[in-house]
Amino acid sequence: MPAALTDAIRVLAKKQNAVILAHTYQPAQIQDIADYVGDSYGLSVEATNVTADVIIFCGVMFMAETAAILNPAKRVIIPEPTAGCPMAEMITADELVEVKRQHPDHIVICYVNSTADIKALSDICCTSSNALKIVRQIPREQGIIFVPDKHLGGYVKEQAGRDMILWDGFCPTHVRITPDMIASARALHPGATVLIHPEAPKASRDLADHVFSTGGMCDYVKKDTAREYIIATETGIIHTLEKQNPEKRFFPASDQALCPNMKKMTLEKVLAALEGNAGMVVTVPEDIAEKARKSLTRMMEMSR
Repeated sequence: MPAALTDAIRVLAKKQNAVILAHTYQPAQIQDIADYVGDSYGLSVEATNVTADVIIFCGVMFMAETAAILNPAKRVIIPEPTAGCPMAEMITADELVEVKRQHPDHIVICYVNSTADIKALSDICCTSSNALKIVRQIPREQGIIFVPDKHLGGYVKEQAGRDMILWDGFCPTHVRITPDMIASARALHPGATVLIHPEAPKASRDLADHVFSTGGMCDYVKKDTAREYIIATETGIIHTLEKQNPEKRFFPASDQALCPNMKKMTLEKVLAALEGNAGMVVTVPEDIAEKARKSLTRMMEMSR
């Protein structure tokens, strides 16, 4: 990293009492400048523990919105406002209202990869690391609507043995990970353990050794005795894994597993956001934030 640029970021962040949060899918330089790097759940928890006045959020918009909802007294800034999430945009509030009207006796569990409007209409939020744990706590007689990711929802359905209504949403990055890619990666690295994200389609998940969230992958690798891993999720996590486990080797299942929105962030944009010359202060209308906060709070209560 250019020393002058990173030094300037650190000086300004300290001066403004700002903390930099970054997702594991962010570019390596962004991860290296961040005060905390984690998955969606880890970032949600960390956001509630922040004592700084300003949160510079290096991720996509729904993540920055979540931080703003959980920290109404903090100033949350996303350096790249165009970093959206296609999955989050695959369901609208009106569409969810209609599904709820058709199934009035069902509760709604929404994946954190959703807009504030969807969180506000949901009973419980979840991430890929805690979705299964949360669903297993719901009485079996209680109907569940799961939005917006059909692949994560399908995985939870299989593991929990529950009949859930799934929305037809998906992550464009994870659906690029095909069974052929898994097979090719195994052929190149026959002794490697395959770890895959539950946002990947079932046909690909079935070929992996383990299914984990990004945080789950990091936790597993730290404790596992294997030396080589094929990683079937967005490739940004490999930088995280290599930093945490320098003695181990990691191979992407596919170089095509890149999230273009996650890769929009640059050090220059982070500096410009701290200088007030770029980025956007993320705000959520209080009526929506209050309702969304309830679904997020319930998620954290059910994840303990």
